[in-house]
Amino acid sequence: MAKLLYNALLLLALPWVWARLFWKARLEPAYRQRIGERFGAGGDLPAGAIWFHTVSAGETNAAAPFIQAVQARLPNMPVLVTTMTPSGSARVRTLLGEVAHSYAPYDYRWAVARFLRRARPRALVLMETELWPNMIAQTAASGAPVYLVNARLSERSCRRYRRFPTFTKSMLGGLDQIVCQYEDTAQRFRALGATGVQAIGSVKFDAEPPPDPFGVHDPRFGDAPTWIAGSTHAGEEEAVLTAHRALMAKHPDARLILVPRHPERVPAVARLVAERGFTAGLLSNRDTAAQVLIGDVMGTLPHLYPFAQIAFIGGSLNATGGHNPIEAARCGLPLTMGPAQFNVAEVCARFATANCLHTVANANDLATAIATLFADPQERIAQGSRAKDVVRQNRGAQQLLVDKLCEWLGESR
Repeated sequence: MAKLLYNALLLLALPWVWARLFWKARLEPAYRQRIGERFGAGGDLPAGAIWFHTVSAGETNAAAPFIQAVQARLPNMPVLVTTMTPSGSARVRTLLGEVAHSYAPYDYRWAVARFLRRARPRALVLMETELWPNMIAQTAASGAPVYLVNARLSERSCRRYRRFPTFTKSMLGGLDQIVCQYEDTAQRFRALGATGVQAIGSVKFDAEPPPDPFGVHDPRFGDAPTWIAGSTHAGEEEAVLTAHRALMAKHPDARLILVPRHPERVPAVARLVAERGFTAGLLSNRDTAAQVLIGDVMGTLPHLYPFAQIAFIGGSLNATGGHNPIEAARCGLPLTMGPAQFNVAEVCARFATANCLHTVANANDLATAIATLFADPQERIAQGSRAKDVVRQNRGAQQLLVDKLCEWLGESR
């Protein structure tokens, strides 16, 4: 019954899906392109490929080294990577070169069926939390094994799945193996009825900075106190700028690097910066003399972290659930985040235990945390060193995951 209801709701939502697609196209014109792929048509799909499905840029950044390692181990198996967003598509092209890529079909039975008839994948590898019932069920029914890897599942998401126990257990039954980041996620999957569940750590600790085709250069801030707010969302920039104003009262030469999560929001962010009375510069213009440097070039955030001394990680002062703090920690930066960290809870717990992550509730807390760290350079450097140690100590999951997947694929072959 739940499955029928799910598909009925999808059908009823089709006009909204189209409306949302065209609304997004107003903000980001790339959404107008390759629309057929979102319904299982279009694109050049290699038959019999290992199909990796990510979502957006962040997931693709984390998955790319893993995919490359699998390619190196299984060079005779073609690879197909699907994403849901243009930013994810762009990262596939940048990080994986000529690998076959398509937008994933929306989870309509007919769209997924059309895609599968054309692709006939050898296996489907879902990254992190991509649980689409029809995609999983129909791929499994086609005879291809389905693996969920580097999986994470927050307690909030788990509660939602518990509302539909039969439907959820049936969906999870289509997964041959689930490799979780940490045991908390593994326990939640088991509680939902999943089998074949194990935890090995997060591959994000193994990821190295991706290539920098733009060429980020030293902004020449000199000795000015500089902090960076990465992957921010609407509503968070206001808090960040309020904190920066308070910081400038003590350090008039302080600089802020502000990098919105979604590049299409850059014009709105630039207007907000100007309205708050700051001089603003765009990274794309190499305008580094401003009080606030806005990172408006996709893929440059990991290469901007080294030019700051402290990082705020976005998606944590709203309901998003937090973004990946590992890239900043790798550069030796103390971390600040809002209280919404459920998407990266186990990762954040490791930094918090090492006393290099500060949880802030609002702009005032953020300003206090940043000012305190700038006032004590020795402690700031020590916290940055501990952050790097956490990254180093948690490496190794990627190799374990590559070994497991290659073993499974070899057995299925």
